[in-house]
Amino acid sequence: MQFSIITPSFRSSEWLKLCIASVADQGVEAEHIVQDSCSDDGTQDWLPRDPRVKAFIEKDSGMYDAVNRGLRRATGEFLAYLNADEQYLPGSLAAVADCFRRQSETEVVFGDVVVVNKDGGYLRSRQASVPRRYHTWVSDNLSVNSCGTFFRRSLIEKRGLFFDERYKDLGDVVWMLKLIEQRVPMALLGAFTSVFTETGRNMGLGENVRRERTKLAAAAPAWARHARPLIVLHYRLRRLLAGHYFQKPPRCALYTLASPAARVTMNAA
Repeated sequence: MQFSIITPSFRSSEWLKLCIASVADQGVEAEHIVQDSCSDDGTQDWLPRDPRVKAFIEKDSGMYDAVNRGLRRATGEFLAYLNADEQYLPGSLAAVADCFRRQSETEVVFGDVVVVNKDGGYLRSRQASVPRRYHTWVSDNLSVNSCGTFFRRSLIEKRGLFFDERYKDLGDVVWMLKLIEQRVPMALLGAFTSVFTETGRNMGLGENVRRERTKLAAAAPAWARHARPLIVLHYRLRRLLAGHYFQKPPRCALYTLASPAARVTMNAA
């Protein structure tokens, strides 16, 4: 198996259908493992019968527990997790596989991400930058998106880098800090791979995010907390020099609630 994609799911039935469609049409060998936490919104009426996925309906202790369960079941050479309100763009997995083949030492590849509203309209682009330790730790803003993150199986099998289930919203940040600490070789794909949908119900909007950010920041060195404005400025300069602030909206096709069976061109107006 070339790819294993893990999707944690809870009460996201209609968005999950779009997510599954975006993995199914990639044209590469991939297993899509959906870990659904016993959703009561109609998901169980269709998910177990969908032949495109391996569905596991069981209670979990949060998103990262669900992702870890999926990772333990995964058989793919390359791994990723994609939330129910996210999608892959056409040809993304093939491009990622090619990058891994060309860069045999690289263990993690980051793609760029398009952010859209719930109707599929363009909001902004998030081009990835290789994460730096103190920016990741204190900035409240990762330089990459989880839906554009792909990694080799060795990260799990040899390094044991599962997600920290003690965190319910910022497990990505803790995981990224572990990658940096272990000097995991990382690379930028330099292409858009994924879509993040602002549905208005995204987990990153909750009060728990603020609590976990405060907890993480408190564990950082005092000098890093005090130097936060300079650390953020340095990150923005990196983005400026990389041309991230001047790129036009990419032309891409995605699934929408109005078109769940066929991709439509993103409205960039």
